[in-house]
Parts: sequence; structure tokens; C-alpha cells
Amino acid sequence: MEKFVPYISIWRFVLLFTTCNLFIEEINAQNWLNGHATFYGVNQDPSTFGGACGYDNPYHAGFGVNTAALSSVLFRNGQACGACYRVRCNRQLDRRWCLPHGAVTVTATNFCPPNNHGGWCDAPRQHFDMSMPAFLRIARQGNEGVVPILYTRVACKRSGGVRFTLKGQSNFNMVMISNVGGSGDIKSVSIRGSRTKTWLPMYRNWGVNWQSRNDLQSQMLSFRVTLVDGKTMEFINVVPSAWKFGQTFASRRQFN
Repeated sequence: MEKFVPYISIWRFVLLFTTCNLFIEEINAQNWLNGHATFYGVNQDPSTFGGACGYDNPYHAGFGVNTAALSSVLFRNGQACGACYRVRCNRQLDRRWCLPHGAVTVTATNFCPPNNHGGWCDAPRQHFDMSMPAFLRIARQGNEGVVPILYTRVACKRSGGVRFTLKGQSNFNMVMISNVGGSGDIKSVSIRGSRTKTWLPMYRNWGVNWQSRNDLQSQMLSFRVTLVDGKTMEFINVVPSAWKFGQTFASRRQFN
């Protein structure tokens, strides 16, 4: 007598087989690199995950709690701030703690400093010290150690336009640039006042904070932003002339 195989079981098998194939195809289609991950901030308020990049608040900056501190090799002295990474737990190397098909996209917001004594953030290790909510998307709760990961750079998808927060005083202008899409990491910035007419270079103060020593008060401000991947966008008169330090202005433009 032939053994009866329920119809629904066949479709479950097909679905599982298809899902596995799609997972393998995605891994093979991208430039996945090996690294390791830990987590931080168990009892930390997620709104304070701005870290060494200088974001005041990750929610305000456009990426919520899915953040990570990078080892020095990846952080690149702050140039990596705002970059997005797709991270998977490498289940082939750690089946105990890695979640099946667990994956999350994180934004680089912090620096994981080396201790020069064989720590996970010492060069040349490629390490992600992730926020706990992000880490639990790829690994089981209860593991307080290190998990092997696969990671790759991906485009940042942001809601709304690029945002400019004005800081500083008098002739010292500092601007925090956040909610940046595309590659997410900024290579250079220029500023222009409505009366100055010419583009003036800004310099990275730290992380995503850029400075200029020109007095541009009572002028409409425009910005030219170039990302690490070479894409450039101009945000003309995004800041009105009546601006004050501490205010944030959102443009209507965004990097793809």
C-alpha cells in the first residue's frame, strides 16, 4: 500500500526549500564579509545610542535602535558614521546562538575602541558592538559572548529628507547632518550663505558634525553634501535667514 503524504506537508516542504534557496542566493549575490558581533546597552535608554558619531538621538536621526559601534578598521576615524550594514549571524559557525535566517540592517553611530590587548575591537578585527535590540534580531537571548557574523554594506533607506541641525555660536558654525540616505556616510560638505554667494568648505569636527568659521547669521543657508560613494546633492536655501542655533531644518531632498 502506498503511503499517503498530506498535501499541505508537500507545500510546506516546497516553501521551506524555496526560502532556503532564496537565502543562499542572497548570500552569494552580495559581497558578504566575515566578522563578529557583541551587544551593549542592556539597561541603556535607546534614545542615547548616538555615541561617537554625535547624533543627539537615533530616533531623531532617522534610524531608531538598530545601531552599532564599529571597530577602528571599520569606523575610519568617523567617516563611517551614518553608513548602513546588513548583518547576519553566521549559523554555519555557531548553530547554538545564531537565529535561523536572522538578519538586521544597522547604522554606524558609535566607535568601539581597541584596548590593544587582544580585544574584539582591536585592529585588524572587523567587529560590530550592536545595540541589544539589534543584536537580538540575529542571535538568541542569553548569550553574553560573541557571535560570528556575515556583513555587507547596503544603501540606507530613510523617511523624509536630509536634516540639518545648527550648533555653535557667532562665527563658529557647526552643523549636524542626519537622516542621510544612499551610502549614508559623508565625505565632504560645503556651506553657502545667501549673501556670500560662494561655496565655503566645512571641516569634520567629529562624527556627523561639520564646522565652518564664517559668520553666516541672518542669511539663508545652503549645503552641498558629497557622500563617500561620490554622489553629491545641493540643498539650496534649506535654512531660512531667521534661523537660530539649536534648530533643525529638514529638506525635501534625499539620496537614493
